[in-house]
Amino acid sequence: MMSEVTTHQAQDDARNEDILIYVDGRIVPKNEATVSVYDSGFMLGDGVWEGLRLYDGKWAFMDEHIDRLFEAAKAIDLDIGMDRKGVISALLDTQNANGMTSNAHARLMVTRGIKVRPFQHPSLSQQGPTFVIIMEHSQPKIPRPITLATVPHQRGLPMTQDPKLNSHSKLNCILACIAAQKAGADEALMLDVHGFVNTTNACNFFIVKKGAVWTSTGDYCMNGITRQKVIDLCRANDILVFERNFSLVDTYSADEAFLTGTFGAQTPVSTIDGRQIGSGELGPMTKRLRSLYKDLVDRA
Repeated sequence: MMSEVTTHQAQDDARNEDILIYVDGRIVPKNEATVSVYDSGFMLGDGVWEGLRLYDGKWAFMDEHIDRLFEAAKAIDLDIGMDRKGVISALLDTQNANGMTSNAHARLMVTRGIKVRPFQHPSLSQQGPTFVIIMEHSQPKIPRPITLATVPHQRGLPMTQDPKLNSHSKLNCILACIAAQKAGADEALMLDVHGFVNTTNACNFFIVKKGAVWTSTGDYCMNGITRQKVIDLCRANDILVFERNFSLVDTYSADEAFLTGTFGAQTPVSTIDGRQIGSGELGPMTKRLRSLYKDLVDRA
C-alpha cells in the first residue's frame, strides 16, 4: 500500500503547538482547552459543527457557513446561546488572538453542554451549550491524488440520521473510512440507499465524463458549500454539469474524479477500487475548476 494520505492532510506547522482556543467565552492555550467528561458532545456526540477557511484575511463564504451552523443547531433543537453577531465576534476574536491572516482553518463546535448525569435524555443537559473554536495554521499538503474504495456503509435516509446535518456523531463515516483503509485505500466511497454513487466519508464526490461534470443528486449527502460553488461555477462558465444518479460503472470509466470540501477545495482522485481514473493525476477539468474557485474566493 502507498503511504497513507487523507483529504485533510496539511503541512506540518510548529505554530500549532502554541495556538489559542476559544472555550465558552475564554481564549486559552491549547493545553488548557478542555471540556467536562460529562459534556454531551463527548458522551453522546450530541452537537453540531462547522468548518471555515481563512484566505488572505477573509473567511471564505462566512455568511453561508454561519447560516448552516444555526440551521443545524435548530434542527437538533439546540440553543447556541448567542446570535450570529456573537458567533462571528468569537471567530474573529480567536483569529486576532492567534494573529492569523491566511491559510488557517477554523472548526466551530457546539454541544448541548454538560449533563447532570451520564445518560442520554437531553433534559439532563442543564447548564447551557458548550461552544469551542479550534483554529489552526493549515496549508493543505496532499502529496498525491486520493485513492478510494467502495464500502458497504451508506449515507442513508433522513429518518435515521440526516446526512445533510454536520453532526458530532460521525461514527458511520469513521467506520466507512476504516473499511476503506482495510481495503488498501485512503478513504471511502459511499453509496446511497439505492446503490448509486453518493459521497465519500469526508467530502463530496464528482466525476468528469466527456467534458461534463457529474455529482450525486444531493438527496443523501451533505450538500457542501464548496460542492455548490463548483456547481455554480460550472453553470457560470458554460461547463455542462449534472446532479444525477449514477453507478459505479459510470464512475470507473470517468475521465477524472475529484472531491470537494472546505479544507481542500478540489482534491483529485487517482483510483477507485483499484481502477485508475483517467491518467491517475490531476485532470484538466479539476485544474480549471481549482482556478475558477480560487478566483471566486479572491472576489468574495
